[in-house]
Amino acid sequence: LGTLTFEAPDLDAFPCLRLAYRAADDGGDAAATLNAANEVAVAAFLDGRLSWPGIADVVGEVLEGHRPGNVTTIEDVVEADDRARRTAAAAVDRRNAA
Repeated sequence: LGTLTFEAPDLDAFPCLRLAYRAADDGGDAAATLNAANEVAVAAFLDGRLSWPGIADVVGEVLEGHRPGNVTTIEDVVEADDRARRTAAAAVDRRNAA
């Protein structure tokens, strides 16, 4: 294989990675929230309704308004996912209304 060299990631160049680290630190349902918001934002990007940098903006907005909750059941995850999808969709719509 040879030698592998690892460097610290550039969190300014990869803002969604910074958000993923934040979700991991927050714990609870934050990872489900991040995932759902990202899926909505990426779909909007692929549909031409959101810019590439807008993906991180939408995900960041959803996480900013999120208060991590405990995850004890699958229903908790589904609720977090649903809430994040609605919040992300509203964030995309606001950007398109401007």
